[in-house]
Amino acid sequence: MTDFIYQPPQHPYLPIIYQDDDIAVFNKPSGLLSVPGREKINRDSLAIRAMRVWPDIRVVHRLDMATSGLIVMAMNRAAQSHLSRQFQQRQTQKRYLAEVWGLLYQKQGSVDLPLRCDWPNRPRQMVDHQLGKKALTHWQVKQYRELTTIVELKPVTGRSHQLRVHMQQLGHPIVGDQIYAPKDVLAYTNRLHLHATELGFYHPHTNEWLAFKCDAAFAEGV
Repeated sequence: MTDFIYQPPQHPYLPIIYQDDDIAVFNKPSGLLSVPGREKINRDSLAIRAMRVWPDIRVVHRLDMATSGLIVMAMNRAAQSHLSRQFQQRQTQKRYLAEVWGLLYQKQGSVDLPLRCDWPNRPRQMVDHQLGKKALTHWQVKQYRELTTIVELKPVTGRSHQLRVHMQQLGHPIVGDQIYAPKDVLAYTNRLHLHATELGFYHPHTNEWLAFKCDAAFAEGV
């Protein structure tokens, strides 16, 4: 991907799902970085756009640039600490929808394969049973299409590229995946069909359980 040129979407610019004194929840578009890249040309990101509105807003977690969907940020230091602890202790609930290549004949299952960075080919990740960190994903078929399957993905762990690698390891890469899908699968769509459709966590001030949902454009009605 040496010829990659970052062209973040400008519309919608900052899609806000919910906001109060402690948190802000966004529907990040595919193609937009969660946080600024190292190079100045890659600075545009969801975090930078949010900081232009709320200068003190803080990052809690991230989504891959190509992944769309729900992401929460903290409006103050106390909220960031509270939310970060929930993610670290796996108290949050996350659900994704993906469109994968081919038809999965089993209706549900799990992928339990440890992952680590493939350093010579960063940001690519790889399965490594000796040095990899535990990675567990539960999946369930939601809809069959002519050439693809819509699946619900529930990651137990939060490793980088976890869902993308786990689906590839099943033999059903996510369509539009520039890193892990073969060329014939890439021709199917112009974006990664992976969307963070549900996010649940405890409000950092009231401790009330909050659950947000945002439909995937590629899986309407699922």
